[in-house]
Amino acid sequence: SPQSCFFPSQALGDKNREPGRLYDLEYESDDEAEEEKVVQNPSKPSVKKGGLGGMFGMLKGLVGSKSLTREDMDPVLEKMKDHLIAKNVAAEIAVQLCESVAKKLEGKVMGTFTTVTSTVKQALQEALVQILQPQRRVDVLRDVMDAQRHRRPYVVTFCGVNGVGKSTNLAKISFWLIENGFSVLIAACDTFRAGAVEQLRTHTRRLNALHPPESHGGRTMVQLYEKGYGKDAAGIAMEAISYARNQGFDVVLVDTAGRMQDNAPLMTALAKLIAVNAPDLVLFVGEALVGNEAVDQLVKFNKALADHSMAQTPRLIDGIVLTKFDTIDDKVGAAISMTYITSKPIVFVGTGQTYCDLRSLNAKAVVAALMKA
Repeated sequence: SPQSCFFPSQALGDKNREPGRLYDLEYESDDEAEEEKVVQNPSKPSVKKGGLGGMFGMLKGLVGSKSLTREDMDPVLEKMKDHLIAKNVAAEIAVQLCESVAKKLEGKVMGTFTTVTSTVKQALQEALVQILQPQRRVDVLRDVMDAQRHRRPYVVTFCGVNGVGKSTNLAKISFWLIENGFSVLIAACDTFRAGAVEQLRTHTRRLNALHPPESHGGRTMVQLYEKGYGKDAAGIAMEAISYARNQGFDVVLVDTAGRMQDNAPLMTALAKLIAVNAPDLVLFVGEALVGNEAVDQLVKFNKALADHSMAQTPRLIDGIVLTKFDTIDDKVGAAISMTYITSKPIVFVGTGQTYCDLRSLNAKAVVAALMKA
């Protein structure tokens, strides 16, 4: 049986971590090596005059009191735009970003001893950090406790295109919630893909092996609610939520079928599931490997949710789970694309294949990776 070949140690990965803690993403940035090389203003051909003239000429290129014009910035911005696109930022977003940096800097007086390049770089870096730190932080643990006080389960719905890792990351998030002492009901609402229910069943069995009821005062910490295949997903989600309420589960995680953003009937079905069940949190699961496609996916998912919502203020995506982050080296542009489009935070980052490979986004680390030459 599959049970016999499951080793808890493999599912956990790192032994030295603190249970239940969501670590920050780490990124080794080699800032020291990448000291800004002072670039002379290329528009003035340097003519070797007598000693003094050359010296003053060089100082004039450096000393500030020069207000930036579009012509000064354009070559630098063009380079920056190509750099961002090479790092997997969606092309249209790279263009918009550089445009906003140009608008912000135009006419600004440069500081003493700074070059155009370093000024633009600095502004771009600030803009990127700002994008990655959205206005509203999603604090899942706090919200779950809040729901507990109101004697109701906290409901999270996962949606996204096919094969991005919804079920896998749902299992990681379950594990993290269980380690924080919350009981989880997993609702198998992917009634379409062959093996979807079995996949969740295996995860549930593994999670129960890692956190048996005995070590939680006899409480079952994770359970799967499933009604097989071919049924109405919205109905199953509704049943699961009321089951969780009756059985006293703290969190319901709703797994939905992967769907392409231009498949109208499936997008309508997803919007219905969200409209009918009004989850507390709608998480869009996207992989860190996407480039320009990220924009299309998010825009269309949000549009579908808006179009088919019965409410006055439609429910849109509340947050993002960025998966497969361990596969992209420093091409972290997808994080920027997704947060820029939705202005919603990246709540979790999947960084590997064990239950512990879940991180929270560290904006500074991502920006360091983006700016790295």
